[in-house]
Amino acid sequence: METIKYIAFLRGINIGGHNIKMERLRELFSQLGFADVRSYIQTGNIFFETTETDRAALARKIELHLFAALGYEVPTFLRTVREVEQILQLEPFKDIEVTPEMRLFIIFTSESLPNNLALPLSPAKGDFEIIATTPAEAFAVMRLINDTPGNPAALIEKNFKVKTTSRFFGTTLKILQAAKGN
Repeated sequence: METIKYIAFLRGINIGGHNIKMERLRELFSQLGFADVRSYIQTGNIFFETTETDRAALARKIELHLFAALGYEVPTFLRTVREVEQILQLEPFKDIEVTPEMRLFIIFTSESLPNNLALPLSPAKGDFEIIATTPAEAFAVMRLINDTPGNPAALIEKNFKVKTTSRFFGTTLKILQAAKGN
């Protein structure tokens, strides 16, 4: 069977009192029989290889194992290295002139988003704008208002009944490079 290299974007790692060393997290993934388990920065980005192709079952297996070991839920969002490459090749922010008050995010979802969203999507407050989507990602431009960021992930979760996790766009580029071994 062919080996697939996944990137697991984990939600809630090393925030909100859920602290875990990356060495321990890598060990937990290795316990599941995954090969070449590596991590990138302290926010729960794990790379691993497996022959498992049922992504939903694989994510659930990881979530159950992490819950048993850590005592709290860790929503897990799996993408292959190739999928992350394709997401980034879309260049969703190429026409955005970034200012110091802006942050660019990729929001990963657990389920598909509607394909007929009226974009851009923005709350009345104007603290963020969702400018593009794929079936399982949203691209958001966040604006700091009074040094406070908006929360586009919460809007997506509430309106579309999906779980989310997000990463800065620049961090996602670095995660991909690390996953590829560059």
